Amino acid sequence: MAHLPDPLEHRQADHPIEDLFLRRWSPRAMNGEPLAESELMRLFEAARWAPSTYNEQEWRFLYATRDSEHWQTYFDLLTEGNQAWCDQAAVLIVGLSCKVFSRNGKPNPVHTLDTGLAMQNLLLQAAAMGLVAHGMAGFNRGSAKSALNVPDDFEVEVMIAAGHPGDPDSLPENYRDMDLNPSGRKPVAEIARPGTFVF
Repeated sequence: MAHLPDPLEHRQADHPIEDLFLRRWSPRAMNGEPLAESELMRLFEAARWAPSTYNEQEWRFLYATRDSEHWQTYFDLLTEGNQAWCDQAAVLIVGLSCKVFSRNGKPNPVHTLDTGLAMQNLLLQAAAMGLVAHGMAGFNRGSAKSALNVPDDFEVEVMIAAGHPGDPDSLPENYRDMDLNPSGRKPVAEIARPGTFVF
């Protein structure tokens, strides 16, 4: 039986960083086993401690476990390509952001950024726990807003599939190779430069 690879055997940082950043990647193979409530709450606890402007904490997470009455609603929001591998996820999570400041009702220009920071905390916690957590843009945001009764002052940002690691051989053939090769990254020189934009 094949197993998900250890990202540390495939990735190397150019500058010293914590291993956790290299361990966080986005495989797809999950084994269908449920997450314990305590495991799920640890993911949201990590998200809770993300930084935010004026400490707004404007992120919200809705979720459905595979054994819940809401699972099919969440699953139906996914594109066909994502449904092909999310069927073995333990939980599907929808990340939302409040578009206005709670302190004065004015538009919050960084609501998406702040919710992204909370999402990254969740993903890093999953990596630290040896779980799969895969963020996705491939879902119907409009349908999510309607099906999940999301108020107008909230933006639907992301879906995340999470669960225990599975066997890449269980994936549809076109996804298997991606789960056997953790992706690399551009060198720092391609993403960070002093002064003006010269990329």
